[in-house]
Amino acid sequence: MNVPGLGDTTLDEGTDWLCSAPIQVKMLDDAMCEIVLEGYAEDPHQEDFHAAIAAFLSKGPDVLKAAQAHIFQYYRDVSGRQSASDEGFVAIDTPADVWRHIQFGYEPMVERGDPDERDVYISLTCNCDWEREHGLQIVLRNGDTVCKIGPFDGHVTNADAFDDDSLKHVIYRSLS
Repeated sequence: MNVPGLGDTTLDEGTDWLCSAPIQVKMLDDAMCEIVLEGYAEDPHQEDFHAAIAAFLSKGPDVLKAAQAHIFQYYRDVSGRQSASDEGFVAIDTPADVWRHIQFGYEPMVERGDPDERDVYISLTCNCDWEREHGLQIVLRNGDTVCKIGPFDGHVTNADAFDDDSLKHVIYRSLS
């Protein structure tokens, strides 16, 4: 299926997801990524996907850097449960230093959140040095605004993750 902004995609029959050919993503320091779409083929408003993909592919790393204080708080919550003598402990001194400890995944997932809303989310699954088991999930609403930071849980908003609508605009919910 041809998807505007991505070109021809292939169907992963095990998941029913559409996968693009590798494409350069400026936001991820020009990394080559396969963009994965969930629910696109049957979505009645595919133009929302097109707009989110175009925004995501046109923006640079500053979009993510705007959320580094939230990522740093996630680091602090995890590291606060550890001792400096623990195996794998990582010391990060400032929010700007988190980027040296994050490894972006190469398959951003594009999906609609709640079927009753028009927002489309792009979820980045990352490895991070301070939380090797659960990693880091960065979610962008409509491809251009970070709306969720935390351990990977597969949810696109904290409202979904905690079944609490009051958290819809909360980027990071403390683990404590």
